[in-house]
Amino acid sequence: MTGFEITGASAADMELLRTWADAEEWNPGDSDRFAFAVADPEGFLVGRLDGEPVACISAVRYGTGFGFIGFYIARPEVRGQGYGIRLWQAGMDRLKGRLVGLDGVVEQQDNYRKSGFRSAWTNMRYVGVPRPAGTGEGGADGADGGVEIVDGASLPFARLAAYDRRFFPEPRDAFLAAWTSLPGRTALAAVRDGRIEGLGVVRPCSGASRIGPLYAAAPEVAAALLRRLAGHAPGGEVAVDVPDANPAAAAVAAGLGLTPSFETARMYTGPAPDVELAGVYGVTSLELG
Repeated sequence: MTGFEITGASAADMELLRTWADAEEWNPGDSDRFAFAVADPEGFLVGRLDGEPVACISAVRYGTGFGFIGFYIARPEVRGQGYGIRLWQAGMDRLKGRLVGLDGVVEQQDNYRKSGFRSAWTNMRYVGVPRPAGTGEGGADGADGGVEIVDGASLPFARLAAYDRRFFPEPRDAFLAAWTSLPGRTALAAVRDGRIEGLGVVRPCSGASRIGPLYAAAPEVAAALLRRLAGHAPGGEVAVDVPDANPAAAAVAAGLGLTPSFETARMYTGPAPDVELAGVYGVTSLELG
């Protein structure tokens, strides 16, 4: 593999990687890379062949015991030549000793199993314009469960971070702060009697605007948040990656008239983390968990 080297990703690389992800039809957020950069500044690796980027991977560390693999792409012209595997090994080496998660596309899941990953659940991406209130099913009929939906920025960030911690295995405050506040994004929280009972973020993409995370205490709260978030998306079209580990989540998406379009599997190298999956109606990001 003469001429192949692995380096950290530069700011210019991060923009290039977004275009690669678009070419794979993953529909990444327009500004995701800025939040990715603060999650783990050294967590994105690029494989270069004679100085030109040809492959990438994210290997992001969270806390002391968790890591997440994502953004694993080898350009079509170099596939099957071993460059992607070299990069994969470098990413996994960076996360050695940690529980590692990833969201794997269907065609790669057997390869991930060979590397020690096991499926925990399936994420199905639902896409569309949510039906108006009063026309849905499965908790999506318009009742909001008595919560007040407020701008997430109106709440102390420490409360948002503590709420996120219930659904994610390690603190990720720097990432969450950027993820919820980058320009063009909208973060909404559902509040009841001073308690946070839901949180969602919608962000612009080249295709349908992506919603994630989407947390809620009940299906009707998730539906209310999803509708309100869609109101901040151009044309109202949104996409949300729904885990089947929470059966109510798929019912909400289908009840709002969204349709399945893209499937991945959440996989781990060990037992799945102990988080409140019953409150997860949409995962944050297929790239970083």
